[in-house]
Amino acid sequence: MIIHLDIDSFFVSAHRTINKNLIGKAVAVGGRSNLSIFDNKSNIKKVISENNGAFVSSILSKNSGTFEEYYKDANGRIRGIITTSSYEARRYGVKTAMSVSEALMLCPHLIMIPPDYTLYHDLSQKLNKYLYTKTPHVEQFSIDEFFIDLSGYIADKEILDFAKELKEEVYNNFKLPISIGIANTKWIAKLATNDAKPDGIKIIYQNEVYEYIKDKPISAFPGIGKGYEKRLLVNGIRRLGQVRDKKELFYSWKKPGIQLYNRILGLDKERTLTRNSKKSIGIGRTFDPVQDRNEIKRRIVILCRYLSFLVFKEKVTPQTFFLKIRYDYKSKSKDYINTNRLFNEKYFKDAILLLFKKIDIHPTHYIIQLNLTVSNFVENNNHSFNIFEYENDKKNLELASKINDLRDKYGINIIKNAIEL
Repeated sequence: MIIHLDIDSFFVSAHRTINKNLIGKAVAVGGRSNLSIFDNKSNIKKVISENNGAFVSSILSKNSGTFEEYYKDANGRIRGIITTSSYEARRYGVKTAMSVSEALMLCPHLIMIPPDYTLYHDLSQKLNKYLYTKTPHVEQFSIDEFFIDLSGYIADKEILDFAKELKEEVYNNFKLPISIGIANTKWIAKLATNDAKPDGIKIIYQNEVYEYIKDKPISAFPGIGKGYEKRLLVNGIRRLGQVRDKKELFYSWKKPGIQLYNRILGLDKERTLTRNSKKSIGIGRTFDPVQDRNEIKRRIVILCRYLSFLVFKEKVTPQTFFLKIRYDYKSKSKDYINTNRLFNEKYFKDAILLLFKKIDIHPTHYIIQLNLTVSNFVENNNHSFNIFEYENDKKNLELASKINDLRDKYGINIIKNAIEL
């Protein structure tokens, strides 16, 4: 069987490991877009997470200070959104993605804490390493979620006792409360975890799957996003139990539909993916509206520098570059390019600036968000690059490697592009 382990209110629980006074109180962690990377006077040495899970965004920072220093802007307005709230806070209606100001209206005594990503990633990494001492079949699904495949290691009749012992050991070793879902398949186990929360265990045996899922709304199932939810509703499917009689419909949607059908009914044979690697690396920022295109280009170059550093650290060679810009009033534009060249910071920066020029469909409008992603990684030794640019790219790559060695040692901001200044 497979265990799905989820740390309860992880960010809040992480802070409680170092501050016991927060236990039992209404607490929330809120986030604001970290715009310090756009400050040309800053040379704060960022931390690169050593955790290679696919969820890791990578450049970490610790935000400290008082509520006023972190959550209030220069005009005294309360900014930020709720990232995680304790169950004590949830009783007052405080929930993820709610604005901090709204949360404080619902719960005036709410304790708001600035995020400390170094703390979260450190605890996540330690827990990940600990779980590998129990079995080699561990998949880190997100910063606070893990799948553990116990097939062949623990008999089904002993798995509940194993889960209880694991819960106790994790709390004793890390002071982290966890909830556990158990089933024959990954996605039913993950679904069961929602019913185990908080701090509980829920086991679903194979012959119980249909009775368990039949009355649950389709939105409850992991992996059904808004797009698929709309598609299912159009076809009259509102409960998971209705899926069983719609096999032909799901199979007409080819591989994604077949996969979803099997996952919902607990028929899939998917096992844990041990030490899964990243399929993409991205960075983005949301900020107050900016109209000046020279300033937008400066920020794009900064994001390119940071993302290039992450590519250097991951030792990958991406062949797809993606850029998305979001304008004020929610309109957006996005596009990508495929390339066949050795990755280097100069080429990447130039390519993204050209892509921005192409997709900036409202050149007089204010922009509030930039997102960059690289993907489609290839092996340098097993890939045929553009022969006309190869030697030049190779020289730029060698230079970039030396520069990034310095950034790794002295901070990402130690060497910048002239346009950034």
